[in-house]
Formats: sequence, C-alpha cells, structure tokens
Amino acid sequence: MPTPRAARKRTFVAAPEFSLSVQFASDANNLPSRAQVRRWVTAALEQPAEVTVRIVDADEAQALNQDYRDKGYVPNVLTFEYGEISPGVLGGDVVICAPVVEREAREQGKPQANHYAHMVVHGVLHLQGYDHIEPSDADIMESREAAILQRFHIPNPYLS
Repeated sequence: MPTPRAARKRTFVAAPEFSLSVQFASDANNLPSRAQVRRWVTAALEQPAEVTVRIVDADEAQALNQDYRDKGYVPNVLTFEYGEISPGVLGGDVVICAPVVEREAREQGKPQANHYAHMVVHGVLHLQGYDHIEPSDADIMESREAAILQRFHIPNPYLS
C-alpha cells in the first residue's frame, strides 16, 4: 500500500542565498533567458554570492582577455573572482562570449542551450575557487560540472 502523501518525507537542499545580475551585451540569436541563467547559477553555487553573468560579443571578450589575462584570443568564458566581498559572501563576474559559444556548440554537435549551461556552471565554479590547471584539480572540477549539468539532463561535456 502506498504511503499517504502527507506522510512522505521529502528532503530539500536549500541553495545558498545569492544576488544575480544577468547582462546581455550581445545581439546574438538564441541567448539563454534570465530564468535559465538563474537556474544554472543556483545549481552551481555552494555558498552565498553576488554574481554578474554578462553575455558579450567577441570584441568585448577579446578586450577583457587581453586587458586582464594578457591573452590575445577570444575566450568562451572568463571569470573574475573578487573573493569575499562581505563576510561569507563571494563576489564575481562571469563573462560568456556568445559567438564562441555558438560556434563551439555547432562544432561539437550539441544544443546551444546546453553549452551555455556548461559555460555558466564552469564560470561559477571558478568563482568559488575550482580550477583545472593541474590534472587532479581538473578531474574534480569536471566531475562537479558533469554532476550539476546532469540535473538538467545535459550530457557530460567531457565525454566524446
């Protein structure tokens, strides 16, 4: 006999509180909605934060990459970590380049929305200190990304 609905125990994991600003500085097609970005950020956050996600065109992405990282190419995602901006609250910006996401999604044969989700999650994890420079750190970060994306029924982006 099934358990009555009122008697079922549900466990909810509360997401940390955060403030989010989503900025669209690109007129590219098929940009994610603010609601989608909010869901992806919520899933990736492990602690309170103030986050800006800015979707830009190639010129702005390349200028930021040159100015702040001394790299001359157009990146798919950049994360600017500000550390704790108040006790226990991280701050940071995630900048995503729309034309690169579009091109990579097409080349990789995946839905553009899935690739945007990956870039948002990737950037938010960087904001929290995850990195992929060392292979052991990359394994940790990539497995965290895959687990978060799985919640949205998005396949692991690191599997061919």
